[in-house]
Amino acid sequence: MRIALPNAAATEALGRALAPHLAAGEAVLLSGPLGAGKSTLARALIRVLTTPDEEVPSPTFALVQHYDAEPPVAHFDLYRLDRPEEVREIGLLEALDDGAVLVEWPERLGGELERWLGPDRLTVAITSDGKGRAATVSGVGRWEMKLRDLHV
Repeated sequence: MRIALPNAAATEALGRALAPHLAAGEAVLLSGPLGAGKSTLARALIRVLTTPDEEVPSPTFALVQHYDAEPPVAHFDLYRLDRPEEVREIGLLEALDDGAVLVEWPERLGGELERWLGPDRLTVAITSDGKGRAATVSGVGRWEMKLRDLHV
C-alpha cells in the first residue's frame, strides 16, 4: 500500500491511523533517510496510545524511550548501533515480550528481522516522491490482515 505524505500533518495522520491496530508482541518498523518523518509518525502513534500532549522525544541518543500505554510501547532508534546483537543490550527483546515496539532504522538488524522482532511486523518505508513524501506500508503475520482495515 502506498500513501502520499505531502506534509507533516499527513505523516501524523498515518501514525494516528496505525495506533489502534497495534497489539502487544508486534513491531512497527520505520525506515527512510534522515529527516523523512519517522519520528513524526512515531510521535503521533504514541500520542494516540498515551495522551495527546505526551512528550515524545526522538530516542536517537538514548536509543530507547518507554511509554506507559495499552499496550506498553518502546520506541527504539537503532541508527547508532554497530552490530545487530546490540539490541539485546538495549532491551529490545524484553520490550517486545512486554508490549509493542516502534523501531527506527530497522535495517541495522540486517536480514534477520524475524529473529529479533518476531513474525508480526508492519513496515513503513518513507521516501521522497517529488511532491513531498510517500509511505510504502506492508505487513507480515497479523499485520497482513490489519492492513485491510486501515483507513488513512
